[in-house]
Amino acid sequence: MASNDTIADMLTRIRNASLARHQVAEVPSTKMTRNIAKVLKEEGFIDEFSEAGEGVKRVLNISLKYQGRTRQPIIRKLRRISRPGLRVYSTRRDLPKVLGGIGIAIISTSRGIMTDREARRQGVGGEILCYVW
Repeated sequence: MASNDTIADMLTRIRNASLARHQVAEVPSTKMTRNIAKVLKEEGFIDEFSEAGEGVKRVLNISLKYQGRTRQPIIRKLRRISRPGLRVYSTRRDLPKVLGGIGIAIISTSRGIMTDREARRQGVGGEILCYVW
């Protein structure tokens, strides 16, 4: 079944895979999901991600990270903010701080997809895609 909201679909798949302690989450590959995966990797929430498959059936294999002997997922929560039915935008002044800076907000800006920290540094606002902590 094809989802209209590829970002929500991606977050749900990662959330489910990490709760089930899977090593890899498989997500349909789009430009948006690749960019979000890149941000998650840069911020240390995931280990690796790679692309596999052909044409329309391309998927991202996202290696999840766990910590300690009990294998607690590094990603505690993923929350979709802006969705197709209700877009949420923010100016650079009003960019949210997730859990007082512990988590990150992933923002889609005119300069690409980046964290709230990076957007603040570059002085740009944009659409708040999701929170990760």
